[in-house]
Amino acid sequence: MDFKALLEFLRELDQNNSKEWMDKHRKTYHRHRDSFIHWLNQLNIRLGQVDPDYYPTSGKTAINRINNNLMFHPNKPVYKDHFGAGLDKAPNSGDFYIQIGIRQSLLAGGLWRPEPKRLRSVREAIDYNGEAFMEILDKPSFKKLFGSLYEDEKLLTAPKGYSKDHPYIDLLRNKTFAVEHQLTEDIITDPDFDEYIVVVYQEMIPFRRYLNKAITV
Repeated sequence: MDFKALLEFLRELDQNNSKEWMDKHRKTYHRHRDSFIHWLNQLNIRLGQVDPDYYPTSGKTAINRINNNLMFHPNKPVYKDHFGAGLDKAPNSGDFYIQIGIRQSLLAGGLWRPEPKRLRSVREAIDYNGEAFMEILDKPSFKKLFGSLYEDEKLLTAPKGYSKDHPYIDLLRNKTFAVEHQLTEDIITDPDFDEYIVVVYQEMIPFRRYLNKAITV
């Protein structure tokens, strides 16, 4: 996968963000998209080799649309400034997200603003066994790669049914349970980028499995 060429294409698209420009360069876009899908297919195999619980996800299934949804976000540009994809995409669970873009590239996983039923399930899991979740979050290698949970909106007080003095009240107030690892262009274009992803993926496994178990059991 030629990530340098992909990033250059995304920069040109960002400077000429219109359907007219895309129509003129659609063959180039599809060439990069096909290469990205092929790369995802290879990464799909590699991750399956290191994780016995990995859910096989083809590149075509994993890749996201490059078009922004203008119906709900009319002020956004026509096209995104990145290629994004979700691997290990089992039904009713959070995936392993990959984003390669000109403003932000990252690896992420967890649950982004889950619907109320799932959010209640995560909070119930934390209430029942928050210690196990904290052990995952406090592991030095985990903190080195991800820092803390993704900063998003939180409840101003305790969720309904929980005391404000709950030992894990700071966790329970979260509306998003996700982590992310930022990527630089040097990392993305390094020949060992795939193995770098494997390291990050493996470190994220206990975190994602805890959340997925909470919303599926």
